This record gives sequence, C-alpha cells and structure tokens, in this order.
Amino acid sequence: MRKVIPELPALTEASASNFAQLTLKCVQKTYPNQPQLILNAPQDVVPPEKAHPAFYGCYDWHSSVHGHWMLARLLRLFPAMPEGPQIKKALNANLTAKNIAIEAGYYNRPDTKAFERTYGWAWALKLAEELLLSSTPEAKAWSANLKPLADTLAARYLDFLPKQVYPIRTGLHPNTAFGLAFALDYANAVNDPKLKDLLIARSNDYFGKDTDYPAKLEPGGSDFLSPALAEADLMHRVLAPDQFAKWFHAFLPGIAKGEPKNLLEIAIVSDRSDPQLGHLDGLNLSRAWCMRHIAAALPAGDEWRAVLEDAGHTHAVDALLHVATGHYEGEHWLGSFAVYLLTEPK
Repeated sequence: MRKVIPELPALTEASASNFAQLTLKCVQKTYPNQPQLILNAPQDVVPPEKAHPAFYGCYDWHSSVHGHWMLARLLRLFPAMPEGPQIKKALNANLTAKNIAIEAGYYNRPDTKAFERTYGWAWALKLAEELLLSSTPEAKAWSANLKPLADTLAARYLDFLPKQVYPIRTGLHPNTAFGLAFALDYANAVNDPKLKDLLIARSNDYFGKDTDYPAKLEPGGSDFLSPALAEADLMHRVLAPDQFAKWFHAFLPGIAKGEPKNLLEIAIVSDRSDPQLGHLDGLNLSRAWCMRHIAAALPAGDEWRAVLEDAGHTHAVDALLHVATGHYEGEHWLGSFAVYLLTEPK
C-alpha cells in the first residue's frame, strides 16, 4: 500500500503576515549591502540607493527583486492583510517610473552584460509576471512602470542565449536551467512567441539529451539550487507529459529506488549565521518545490512520482521551520523561496 503524502499547511493570512514582515524589514534597508559594481571612474562610486533606486534593499539586487515579488504576491492573495498598507507604501516608493528607468538604463552600460545573469533577470521577469496577475490599480501602475526593465531583460535573453554554447550547471545564481524556467513562465504570461521559442529551443539544446545525471555529487557546500532538480523543473515546462516522463526516467534512473540518497535527504545546515552555509536552507526549499512540480508532471502510479512526493514533503516541512532564522543572512531572502513553495501551483 502506497503511503499517503499529506498536503503542506495552506498559506494563511497570519503566516503571510509573518513572511511579509521579514521582507518589509529589509526591502528599504540599505545596509549591509553587497553591490556588484564595476567601476570605470571615480564617479561610479555611489551609494546603493543611487545606483539601484528600486532594488537597493535586502542585501543585494536579486534578493531585493524577489522580495518585491513576494510582497506583490502576498498582497494579491491577501489584499486585506494587516501589512497591506505598508506593502503598498514600499512598492509605491520603489517601483516608480523614474526608478525603473534608472534600473533599465543600468543595463545600457557596456560593462553590465553579465550583471545578474541570469538569476536576477529571471526574478525580475517573475515580478513582472506577478504584477500582470493582479487587477488592482496599484498593481497595474507598478506593472506599467516595470515594463521597461522587463523588456530590457527579455532582450538580454534574446541576445545572450544564442551565444551561450554550454549551460551553467551550478547550484548558485548563474544556473542556466533556473534562469530559463522563470523566463519561460514570463514568455507564456505575456505571449511572447519569439522569446518562448528561443527558450524552448535552448532548453532542448542544453538538456534534452541528458541521461544518468550525476546527482550523487550534490549538494555543493553553498548551493541554494539543485542543478539536477532545477533542470528537471525546467524540462517539465518544455516537454509534453509523456515525453517528460521518458526523459526524466532516463535522466535520474535511480529515483524509483531512492537513489541517490543525498539528493532525496534534507541538506544539513551547520551555521545559519554564515551567508554561504545558510544557502542550504534555500536549497531545501527549492528542492521541495522542484520535487513537487516534477512529481505532479509524472503519470499517476509512476514509481518516480511517489518517491519525489515523499521527499518533497519532507524537505518542505523541515525547510519551512528555518525561514525566520534570526539572522539577516537568511531572513533577507528565504521568505521569498518559502512563499514560492507554498503558492506556486503544482
């Protein structure tokens, strides 16, 4: 008899408030800050809020972007939540047309080709996608303001992907599969066939022939993504269900037998005050959503599906206990991963 996997606790207004409070503490908090600036002249040395007036908080650019995404999603799902006025105030202040024009203009500099490629790009498009889902006047205004940045980053994908010969298979920000997955969600949301066709073509080029992936080598010591699971989470978007099942069985053939164990067991976090070791809390969250999405894409009764559902639930239950760590190193970003896990449909 197959074990019945319980559903995760539903996100409630109370738990949404807790997540929102974590990000509201940092979305307009300038320091500490880890800028990714290339300096060509003395005048390039400017405070974070001058270089990136929309996304200067939450320690770094990409964390600020997905912090904004999280606040926008929570506000859409719980419009009457107590933190609603604070969220609107923060997004009104940060997502102005002027601020976004500066953010988009930053990408016109010749030395910014690799800035936030592709992790930050992907989250910015995910934010743009989220704002399109809301019908409120505020969200419509934020969406219109953000469009120049979204258009700029979509153009960056179109320019870069034909040049990228090899995918980047890492558990960190440059991971190619993650960047393609969120961009594909955006392309579908805005009905951009040119971007969509390129993303699908490059996904197949990079990953379509992968078999017997060496997931036994995971995780890396500072991973917050699983290269194996991020790739599969992309490919279920790209392939038809029957094609995906065949691909996945060949990609991770040992999953049905619970192998490799290290991919299916919770990653150990030894020090949550360390910004690199603390990445592994994010790994457990992203593993959970990938496993749940992949399992849902496999046929009912599939042996691989049952194992992934079990491991995904175990990862999620443990990881959700460690979002509010008491350490800014984790709290400035983990809430976004938790909300994505709890709110993204399987």
